[in-house]
Amino acid sequence: MHFSGASRGMRKRHLIYIAAGSFLAILAWQAVRTGNAVLPDPSVIRLFKTMFIGIVLEAVPFIMLGVLLSSFMQVYIPETWIRKAIPRNPLLGFVFACLLGILFPICECGMIPVVRRLINKGMPLYIGVVVILTGPIVNPVVYAATYTAFRMNPEMVYARMGLALGVSAFIGLFVYAFINKNPLKHRLDSLYAGNGQDCAHVQGGGKFVTMMGHAGGEFFDMGKYLIFGSLLTAVIQAFVPRGDLSALGEGEVLPHLFMMGFAYMLSLCSTSDAFVASSFLQTFSKGSLLTFLVFGPMLDFKSTLMLLSVFKTKFVLLLAVLITVTVFAGSVVVEHLYFK
Repeated sequence: MHFSGASRGMRKRHLIYIAAGSFLAILAWQAVRTGNAVLPDPSVIRLFKTMFIGIVLEAVPFIMLGVLLSSFMQVYIPETWIRKAIPRNPLLGFVFACLLGILFPICECGMIPVVRRLINKGMPLYIGVVVILTGPIVNPVVYAATYTAFRMNPEMVYARMGLALGVSAFIGLFVYAFINKNPLKHRLDSLYAGNGQDCAHVQGGGKFVTMMGHAGGEFFDMGKYLIFGSLLTAVIQAFVPRGDLSALGEGEVLPHLFMMGFAYMLSLCSTSDAFVASSFLQTFSKGSLLTFLVFGPMLDFKSTLMLLSVFKTKFVLLLAVLITVTVFAGSVVVEHLYFK
């Protein structure tokens, strides 16, 4: 499927309208709550700007790394190599997907374009899904970050890695068994249609130029969703009082649901979310913090928009339901069997 310039412009306008509407709605809610209809305090505006810029700067390097790897695969790696490297057995395919995450420690921002490219190169969908789910968590960088944040509670590190593998295996096998159609919105070559270059026949420096051209196009294709997600995330963090959110975290089940929503809104990178989670050790149970650590890298606001740019809406909704139910159930089980 190839989007026309008018279609792209309409989608961009929709994103702007949604962002502006959400911003005004939160301002109105704050005015009603406080009884003060004046503009927000300058310190809140500064917090919003700091968070927005921080989220973007944190994610952009991973997107750049992801699209460079993605474009390298498009130009330099033959489809036959991908097909030969992928095991036909689904269990071995799961192991292969986990190894990809370890070899390419990229967060979900950068993993999505890589997987989109690999699926177009012949990777089965279920392996691509496992890579998206495990890659941002089961890798040396995130392991080290989580261990550093929970150095006094190392069981959190093992629980995070183990639950991520379990959830990914279940969802991957579900996709293998029940999803037969390719849910990609359009092939990547349609994004660059009309450039007059065939990657397979470009030689030497021409291949490098082609790779960088693909990387640039894909970076801007993914980047607009990052900007939109970062904008709304910063609005929520800056204008919604943290105390009001924390009050929802009481009880047996509600803390897990709250931490899912919290992780979804914050849209933190998997290399930094452990430090946020560790600050709630005195307030929330370890099980609910585990929910935060596993759910966030698999599904947050920013990555949802990116997934919607790659996959059809119906498939993204199914994936979101599977992640939510499986992570919730797994966290509750781990909390009762491992943390108590």
